[in-house]
Amino acid sequence: MTPNSPYTGGRRRIDRVLGEDFATDLSDLDLDEVRTRRRDAEQEEADLSYVRRMLQGRADILRAELSRRAGGGEKIVDTLSHILSDSARSDHGLGRYLRVEPSRVDEHRRLVEQVVADVGISDVAQQSDDEMRAALDRLEQFEHAISEDRRRVQQVMDQLTNEIA
Repeated sequence: MTPNSPYTGGRRRIDRVLGEDFATDLSDLDLDEVRTRRRDAEQEEADLSYVRRMLQGRADILRAELSRRAGGGEKIVDTLSHILSDSARSDHGLGRYLRVEPSRVDEHRRLVEQVVADVGISDVAQQSDDEMRAALDRLEQFEHAISEDRRRVQQVMDQLTNEIA
């Protein structure tokens, strides 16, 4: 469970979107309400995608530093733009087209910074290999939880889209 995990009966958008009654009995709702719910789900997916990309970027930096240490490669600062580019991502092109921008960017940035601070990886040069591997494991677990929430939100979006169609 992450600080972003949905809570049954919670008031945050993710709590509502993944709530039991958000995508049930859709045929009983008027079209405007279904569209509003779809927009809410789409916005939540954009936000989860943003957090996920931030976590992946941090994890990519750790992997690159561990690889550099193992093979005597270039310094992180010399390869950072490539590490964080879309072309370096192994999952490039697997996401959905998003029509909305992430909201609550500062809140999401703080969430990722909290995870980073918790594992002490803000300065990779000062961390041992074991510390970085532990930090990478924690980031990957958090990213996995965010990805699972995102998949669930996408399923809700699909239900809402099917009802609109």
